[in-house]
Amino acid sequence: MSGCAVRAVRGDRARYRPVRSGLCRGCDPVVVAMAMLRHCGGRLLYVADLDALTGGPPQPDIIAELLAADSSLSIWLDAGFGSFAAWRSVREAIGDAARRVTPIFASEALAGPAEARDALARSPAILSLDRRRVPLPDRAGCWANAGMWPATVIAMSLDRVGSGDGPDLDLVEDLHRRRPDLSVVGAGGIRDAADLAAAGRGPAAGWLVASVLHDLRIPPAAS
Repeated sequence: MSGCAVRAVRGDRARYRPVRSGLCRGCDPVVVAMAMLRHCGGRLLYVADLDALTGGPPQPDIIAELLAADSSLSIWLDAGFGSFAAWRSVREAIGDAARRVTPIFASEALAGPAEARDALARSPAILSLDRRRVPLPDRAGCWANAGMWPATVIAMSLDRVGSGDGPDLDLVEDLHRRRPDLSVVGAGGIRDAADLAAAGRGPAAGWLVASVLHDLRIPPAAS
């Protein structure tokens, strides 16, 4: 958000503040991202462009900086894309390294059914099925139409993000029952290694984590 890595809490984006991480100093996105990846031994980074998600201009320069910092890095990018054309514009602004970026099309952002079908039929594409306790926009009808879902879906429980409430395992189970052929990635609520182990016993293909890393509640990956 505004060039800084921020701490996400319950999807209340107006209250997000620059991250204070046990992994590194400051909130520079590249420094924070590289510290997270070192801790996890990972090469895949989920990035939410909060400026774009809240109706502002996207931040392709930061995505390009992240990709330049590590030539083996791949990024999943959620930048409030309402259509494939919106992603294409950001892709062009990132430049050649955008070949290592996979767009995430979110149910709360897609402009309508036609835009959703067009975007999600292209490969690669990821659908983020976003929900809170209060209804979120779903102009494309993504939740109701499992037939349009691409090969990878994110079960985004915004109320659980940064909450310490635990992961929403039931949501992942429900999406898996509806489309057993898909790769479902959970998001939000992981508190510690025990939560990750519990998630690993279910159908989730993976889980997006951030706060639990900054708070040093998951041990570093073995080198």
